[in-house]
Amino acid sequence: MAIDVKVPVLGESITEATLGEWLKQPGDPVKADEPIASLETDKVSVEVPSPVDGVMGTHAVKVGDTVEVGAVIGMVEPGGSAAAAAPATIAPAAATAPAAAPASADAPAALSPSVRRAVLERGIDPATVTGTGKDGRLTKDDVLAAEKAPTAAAASAPTASTPLAVATGRKEERVRITRLRQTIARRLKDAQNTAALLTTFNDVDMTAVIEARAKYKDLFEKKHGVRLGFMGFFVKAACMALKDIPSVNASIEGDEIVYHDYADISVAVSAPNGLVVPVIRDADALSVAGIEKTIGDFGKRAKNGTLSMDDMKGGTFTISNGGVFGSLMSTPIINPPQSAVLGLHRIEDRPVVRDGQVVVRPMMYLALSYDHRLIDGREAVTFLVALKNAIEDPTRILIDL
Repeated sequence: MAIDVKVPVLGESITEATLGEWLKQPGDPVKADEPIASLETDKVSVEVPSPVDGVMGTHAVKVGDTVEVGAVIGMVEPGGSAAAAAPATIAPAAATAPAAAPASADAPAALSPSVRRAVLERGIDPATVTGTGKDGRLTKDDVLAAEKAPTAAAASAPTASTPLAVATGRKEERVRITRLRQTIARRLKDAQNTAALLTTFNDVDMTAVIEARAKYKDLFEKKHGVRLGFMGFFVKAACMALKDIPSVNASIEGDEIVYHDYADISVAVSAPNGLVVPVIRDADALSVAGIEKTIGDFGKRAKNGTLSMDDMKGGTFTISNGGVFGSLMSTPIINPPQSAVLGLHRIEDRPVVRDGQVVVRPMMYLALSYDHRLIDGREAVTFLVALKNAIEDPTRILIDL
């Protein structure tokens, strides 16, 4: 008897999702707990596992459909084989999910959201790329490698260029807005409509941090198994400044101000469908190594689409590093109910005056956007100065000064 595949519990206050992708087609063999579908929620993508070993049966819903928690989205035939189940399941599936391609022995494994986006952006035929992931599934690295390999590009050229040869004139493409992007847009607009947003700027000389990183990065990686980056310094420096200026770490709830005696730092990382902000819990109690390990783990899981709802909950202050994309300066928007966000930018050599002499130093602009209802200008400037002092003299971080 076929087993129902149901939408799992998605997290607190989340009652529905959108079916983003079928990872298994009717007739495909599946194992218990193996992902068979991907759901898009307001915050992250969630994979739906198979309840049993068996063969993928019919799809009850199509890609793009909205489904509620507990709803049946498909069937799995326990036991059996793909060859036996395919004749009975592929035909019904064609009626419910006409966009899905029938499974075949030569077809590539189903693509994850991040891989699907990479394939579309680069015009690569996934059938021409050999997957190195579990069960032969393509990974984003496989796609990037195929893009650079001349043989892979040549093999995929006929398929990728066919539509272009037929098309004449200008082209347009319409892509459905993901639930994540809709939620990001709504929250950012709500922040603008609700908070009294203001941004103040400063710059910081990165010489000392760059020298410390160059001196200790090899020993650091050997001991802790993670690379020493700049974010570890900035998170620690921010935690110190938040203790000095507690209003920057506070939030407004109704007619009350909530002050936090801990620092849960939201760190913006890039995901296939946009920026997400997982939270470093109790960052003020972590070492630089602990912070770097946590950020590294977030980055990997964001690319793979495996960040969970719990990873996103809470947060008392956000750090967004636009410098990795080349940004010189920005005015970031706060992440409600937080009251402030720190924007980091690219490091570039600029002339500055030191001891009456014009010298060249690696400088970075800092931007603090904040809710002026709670944080006044003096506090915002004091926060940035404290952060600047800690970065320009990292010894302050060690002695908590």
